[in-house]
Amino acid sequence: MTSASPPSSRSSSPHKVCHSQTQTDVLKPLLGGSSSAGSGTLRKRRRILTKDGRSNMRIEHVSGRNALYMRDLWTTFLEMPWRYKFFLFTATFAGTWFVFGVVWYLLALVHGDLLEFDPPSNHTPCVMQVQTLTAAFLFSLESQTTIGYGFRCITEECPAAIILLILQLVITMLMEIFITGTFLAKIARPKKRSGTVKFSQHAVVSTHEGQPCLMIRVANMRKSLLLGCQVTGKLLQTSLTKEGETVRMDQRNVPFQVDTSSDSPFLILPLTFYHIINDSSPLRAWAAKGGGWTDPEMADFELLVIMSATIEPTSATCQVRTSYLPDEILWGYEFPPVVSLSKSGKYVADFSFFDKVAKTTMTPIFKPSSSQHEYQSNGGGLVSEGTDPEKIRLEQSYREQRGEDRGRVRDGPLSVRISNV
Repeated sequence: MTSASPPSSRSSSPHKVCHSQTQTDVLKPLLGGSSSAGSGTLRKRRRILTKDGRSNMRIEHVSGRNALYMRDLWTTFLEMPWRYKFFLFTATFAGTWFVFGVVWYLLALVHGDLLEFDPPSNHTPCVMQVQTLTAAFLFSLESQTTIGYGFRCITEECPAAIILLILQLVITMLMEIFITGTFLAKIARPKKRSGTVKFSQHAVVSTHEGQPCLMIRVANMRKSLLLGCQVTGKLLQTSLTKEGETVRMDQRNVPFQVDTSSDSPFLILPLTFYHIINDSSPLRAWAAKGGGWTDPEMADFELLVIMSATIEPTSATCQVRTSYLPDEILWGYEFPPVVSLSKSGKYVADFSFFDKVAKTTMTPIFKPSSSQHEYQSNGGGLVSEGTDPEKIRLEQSYREQRGEDRGRVRDGPLSVRISNV
């Protein structure tokens, strides 16, 4: 891993940061947003993941990329667009008919069955009624599709014709099985089932059980259930490691839950998943400013939400994805209810309210604890669990100074407290 320090405030030119995850300019925002001069507004950000779950990354400069794709023909054919697949399907059948038609024509040419040879009346051809290239093509088509009109057939005169017919049927049957299998697999992909799972267009932040919570809404729009649903989040943002390395698109876990549990929610009706914003949340710095997405430093992130589940009819696993930019996370809003009870006694989910939000009566406030360091006993001392890089460096320098004074390196943790001021 190659680490680099953040750019100095004295230099106005951007510096390159090259490390294990990304290579980019330090001064360039992660998602392409920056404050315009004099206006204080943000430009439109670019997404890593689109709202419908497609990746927005482009792969470049991969040596031998085509060869890698050809080694995995099955996946290549499955990911092929339908227009290319239909063209390949038609070209494969028409091509094999013509190629084997030429082979049948050459066989008739070698055996002297063509009209230009003027065969005698007692001449027995390899294939009856195959005396031109057109007739050879039609015989190849009839043999491969098992049509058999009745007046073109092979005879016992040429054993080579019998072997050729067997090879044609075996080879073309394997090709048909492969192409037909890719058609069926592409139609039955779990990706199509994930299209009937809906995420709310916006995420909201409101108070739940006395704590500020980030909330999203998820709904299954089919009556067939999704089993073992798991909703997780990934926060992509710029972070600084203990070694002073700037990491672009660093992934932080954002756990979601329903009520008091995150295990296998029953997604028979639209549910609201929430993430508790506390001192351990990766959104704490953003929440401390009241969700200030207009701040370029705080708003340089993207929240990816991923739901994995098992499809009940097919037992296949599907994954549904979406993303939220900072301006799509509404602070001080909540989702109105969508489930009601009809006069006939049935529960009704009204999706006209699914993407709507309402202003909360009480604005959520995130108050970080007075001390961001928790201490625990360890061998009679205290261990600081703070994550501030500046404080960590101070602790490390203090530990090294104490080690030099005593003439040895301390193996155990050092009991030291750094002021929060």
